[in-house]
Amino acid sequence: MPNIKHIKKYKNIHMIGIGGISMSGIAAILQNWGFNVTGSDTSDSEAVQLLLKKGIKVVIGHSIEDVRNSDVVIYSAAVKQDDPEILEAKKLNIPTIERADFLGEVTRCYEDTICISGTHGKTTTTSMISLCFLEGLKDPSIQVGALLKLINGNYRVGNSEHFIIEACEYVESFLKFSPKAEIILNIDNDHLDYFKTFNNIKNAFTKYVKLLPSDGILVINGDDKNCLDLPKYTGAKVYTYGINNENSDFIAKNITFDDDGFPEFDVYYKNEFFMNVKLSVPGRHNILNALACIALCTEYGIEKQDIAISLERFTGAHRRFEFKGKINKTSSVYDDYAHHPTEIKATYNSLKNKKYNKSWVIFQPHTYSRTKTLLNDFAKALINFDNIIILDIYAAREKNTYNISSKDLVNEIKNLGKDAKYIPNFEECAKYVKNNIKDNDIVITLGAGTVTDIGPMLIS
Repeated sequence: MPNIKHIKKYKNIHMIGIGGISMSGIAAILQNWGFNVTGSDTSDSEAVQLLLKKGIKVVIGHSIEDVRNSDVVIYSAAVKQDDPEILEAKKLNIPTIERADFLGEVTRCYEDTICISGTHGKTTTTSMISLCFLEGLKDPSIQVGALLKLINGNYRVGNSEHFIIEACEYVESFLKFSPKAEIILNIDNDHLDYFKTFNNIKNAFTKYVKLLPSDGILVINGDDKNCLDLPKYTGAKVYTYGINNENSDFIAKNITFDDDGFPEFDVYYKNEFFMNVKLSVPGRHNILNALACIALCTEYGIEKQDIAISLERFTGAHRRFEFKGKINKTSSVYDDYAHHPTEIKATYNSLKNKKYNKSWVIFQPHTYSRTKTLLNDFAKALINFDNIIILDIYAAREKNTYNISSKDLVNEIKNLGKDAKYIPNFEECAKYVKNNIKDNDIVITLGAGTVTDIGPMLIS
């Protein structure tokens, strides 16, 4: 049982935004440790329903009464300081703690917190590692940033000292954690609304690596030049992995793809054959994610056979190149969370290895700041697809102070010599695709917002 002395003083814990991917996982862990947990959220969701089934009281809207009965109020980053429940807690001098700060406290309850970070691939790699630890009978606690079929949710409460979590760099929240092991998948230009410059992003990862104890483990992508100098900031044991970097400890060789775009490859460790791996998720980027998983799990003594079984069994996390169904029985529809040019390129490269007629992309840009900053990069990533449809920008946490719109992205694509259509209405978009799609075409809906609603409209 993890040591909960850090947080024992809080008997009754109220959580605002409890339905969030991370918050719901924290709630389940706390309940398992014997705390009385209540929560509120603005809307019902799958995560809320899972919590209700566990007997956790969740109110849709506000619950001032539950705030009054609590010893601490935890809130997600999206909750503003003028929220009625926050104001009530402050009035009654009940401490309020932001989610990342509290999750940091939870990481300190475990002797072995394993943090998976990087700009892209966190959810997939966290899922792969989780399955390997379960197959290796390590009984981990898990927090993953999407619903994972094999654990029936986005979290698992185990009784060992292993706590496997995604560690996000946004607003430097990963600096609140106490990791024993870190994986850094890549460092890319993102979240510039917060970081402003790439140098600031790099500095955040440097500070993050310094959190490791000297008996810790650091696993880094040897193909990513931005990761290569990180080992000098820690005394922890370091493993590198890659496809192109011959100096990496774990290397993928003899890569082939089947008709679904699923890779098979040999893994070499220190230039010696180590194991053969088959994946059930497409794309070269997933070979790198699998190598990160293999490096870490090998250090933890998980058998090769258990790693191979787990990686082949993993068919993807929710919204990660997820098959949604068919149009007219011949054309496949997929949905993916990609909302950064690098991720869009990776998704297209996954698609490239599949057999199909023409490709369709329906893209919903995510946040005004990212669209403005990376406009040309988005256009260059999207022109690879045969048919391009752009939806309105999903604002998320922002207001449009950037003087940017989806029409600007359409124009940028046209300037590169490719046609693109701006169709903001979801019903019209689905109708246009259905009327124009040909046999054996492939459609992918892309973005981190509501674009996921279009898939069901297409296949209905």
